Amino acid sequence: MKLFSPSSRVGRIGSIAAMATVVALAATGCAATTDGGTGDGEGGDAQTIAFLPKQLNNPYTDVVLGGGEEGAAEIGYDSQVLGPLEASASAQIPFIEQATLEGTNVIVIAANDPDAVGPALQTAREAGAKIVAFDSDTNPDYRDIFISQVVAKDVALIQLEIISEQIGGAGDIAILSATATATNQNEWIMFMEEELASNPDYADINLVAKVYGDDDADKSFQETQGLLSSYPDLAGIISPTTVGIAAAAKYLSTSDYKGQVALTGLGLPNEMREFVKDGTVQEFALWDPAQLGYVAAFAGKALFDGTITGAEGDTFDAGDMGEITVGENGVAIVGPPTRFNADNIDEYAF
Repeated sequence: MKLFSPSSRVGRIGSIAAMATVVALAATGCAATTDGGTGDGEGGDAQTIAFLPKQLNNPYTDVVLGGGEEGAAEIGYDSQVLGPLEASASAQIPFIEQATLEGTNVIVIAANDPDAVGPALQTAREAGAKIVAFDSDTNPDYRDIFISQVVAKDVALIQLEIISEQIGGAGDIAILSATATATNQNEWIMFMEEELASNPDYADINLVAKVYGDDDADKSFQETQGLLSSYPDLAGIISPTTVGIAAAAKYLSTSDYKGQVALTGLGLPNEMREFVKDGTVQEFALWDPAQLGYVAAFAGKALFDGTITGAEGDTFDAGDMGEITVGENGVAIVGPPTRFNADNIDEYAF
């Protein structure tokens, strides 16, 4: 699997971050586009693609959108980014409605809630748009294909493996998640709970709490503080969200719990590097987020061109990522997770 070059990604992420404030106002009638237009769906022959992340101003999202922007450029589509500044169930709806009114050909969405966005997405489909879910799925009834980071169960299992290794296979743990309605988070947590209940290797590990930081750094920091206040004997924390794990690491790094409470989850190497090097975090996991946006753009083109429908067994070209095969329930998998630790973290720059 391709890991996108750090130097090219830096430029893309910078442009995404710079436009974030403008894009957040998109519901008022215009949005930033990669061709310098107004995003009104008129005035050019190129097809259009709109990316709707869970929220803007999120470092993980910036990397995903950078990959999407690169993919859109390669397929010759004009792209724009729309989305809320807060991750909530209904916040994405006006942006879906805007994209529909503009006649957008492909809408790529990471759903904050699998069902809340459904009616708006259905209206978009009826208007002719192809719907690609990525990162966090919608209800399958409302999209044509879902581009998944990795096999969902694998994401859950690798985090359990890491925390078990770090706490010696025994002790109380807690989960610091994003929003309570996030499809991907809830699926990973479900697999973790099932594995804890059924795998004898984890018989001495107790999940004592699940808390939600809403992918907000300040709230995640406070939730970490609250966990350690409520459970002073906590052995470890799993945070399957890049915002959450960075906020938890920030708290632990300056507390008496540093080196005493294990922390793992899903993090960005650039955000977690200092915490790995100072001993706050031993190891965490993730995939290359840019690949999600990149593959989603190619999937949208294949859907719009009619070369795939999202059915199991469909295949489509994904540029530098090669040929992608659609699996069961219209899910296409990008690649496996990677473990990051002191031995390899400097090899990655995202």
